[in-house]
Amino acid sequence: MPNPKNLLARVFTLVLFLGLPSLAQADAHADAVSDWNAIAIFIIANAPCTAAPCGNPPPAPLHPGASSFIDSAMVEAAVYDAVESYSERFRPYAIRVPGASGSIDAAVATAAHDVLVSRFPSVASSIDTIYGNYLTTHGLIGDPGIDVGAAAAAAIIARRVGDGSFPNCSPLPLPPLLERCDFVGGNNPGEWRPTLPAFAHMLAPWLATTKPFTLTSPSQFRPIAPPPLTSKRYAIAYNEVKTLGGDLLHNSRTPEQTNTALFYFANYLILWNRAARDIADAQHLNVDDRARLFALVNLAMTDAVITAWDTKLHFAFWRPITAIQQGDNDGNPDTAGDPTWLPLIPTPNYPDYTSGANNATGAATRAFALFFGSDEMDFTLHTTNATAPVQTFDYHRFSDVAHDVVNARIWEGIHFRFADVQARKQGRHVAQWVFGHFLRSGDADEQDEHDEGDDE
Repeated sequence: MPNPKNLLARVFTLVLFLGLPSLAQADAHADAVSDWNAIAIFIIANAPCTAAPCGNPPPAPLHPGASSFIDSAMVEAAVYDAVESYSERFRPYAIRVPGASGSIDAAVATAAHDVLVSRFPSVASSIDTIYGNYLTTHGLIGDPGIDVGAAAAAAIIARRVGDGSFPNCSPLPLPPLLERCDFVGGNNPGEWRPTLPAFAHMLAPWLATTKPFTLTSPSQFRPIAPPPLTSKRYAIAYNEVKTLGGDLLHNSRTPEQTNTALFYFANYLILWNRAARDIADAQHLNVDDRARLFALVNLAMTDAVITAWDTKLHFAFWRPITAIQQGDNDGNPDTAGDPTWLPLIPTPNYPDYTSGANNATGAATRAFALFFGSDEMDFTLHTTNATAPVQTFDYHRFSDVAHDVVNARIWEGIHFRFADVQARKQGRHVAQWVFGHFLRSGDADEQDEHDEGDDE
């Protein structure tokens, strides 16, 4: 097997010089905030873990799935604090570095670099190489801004010490701490349990108790319980996903619905951060506003994902694949079972209620709308699913994306509608909280959480 550090370094070089032209041209002005967002997201999504139990077969991401949002929030909070130490337009997240001097670009690069190295020490040499090349290319070696970025990163890293993320689960702890490391649900009707394709235990159950970045607790926006199995509401949602969410040979979807489902079979961290960079470019945001937008979006998505995991672990509601295959045992005469039913896409290894993708999307779309003061904007989203028939979707309103993702997760066969709708509502509430209480202008009062979005 090739050395993962060398492999990652080669891929990083390719991405930097082909995907980020400003880094390859010494005479080009670099947008450091966007450049280092792209670098960070690539590292977060691709830093490999080759040892068990990270993945089978290896290599798999070191911080897979929902757990990766914590890394992006830390990077963007550090970058934001570094930038605002110069401009002082908005309140800092963790620190305002006094007497900030030198290049903002140096501060941004260092803030992102230092957080990334702290989160991914196994590929630190590759990250160091990227950072060194960046400073050299842009004439920033020895710039005083390096100290500003280092101070901003150090404050974020210190703030997250003991946050409950990525606990040492070897050996497995005894109850009641066991649930933070290993959760397999139960076998009673309505209870989540491992499913096809891998029958894997719940991914990162510790996220449910991880310290949020802005919320007072992971349960701050915990919703009501999912509908009882014997209820009419449950039967309607059951039959919807059974009819529209089946595999390619057993469903009643239109081609457009299937295309939407496959488009949103995606990595939402990558999707929404690329969207943030594209929107920032299209709106010609300056460095202060760009750093604030990226921080708001990533803080909101991360706390929304933590909210989702709190809800998932608290209610531990079964996925459609289990519910439909066991439908004759749920006590509801309107939910005929089908032991052979399979979803369009593989079912993720965590409970249904509420949806992580809809929490993240609800948070991102609401954060964008709040930042720009309008739900209306022309923008394009790019899927990360290379096999999706449609690779880009054009939108005119942020809320339309949130609506599409609610439906997409049903058409994919992995969520009930009530899990998606409640998740979208949670994500919107989280974004409103972040926007109303953090990264605000110096003379602004905190705002009460308020959301007039429909619940469908």
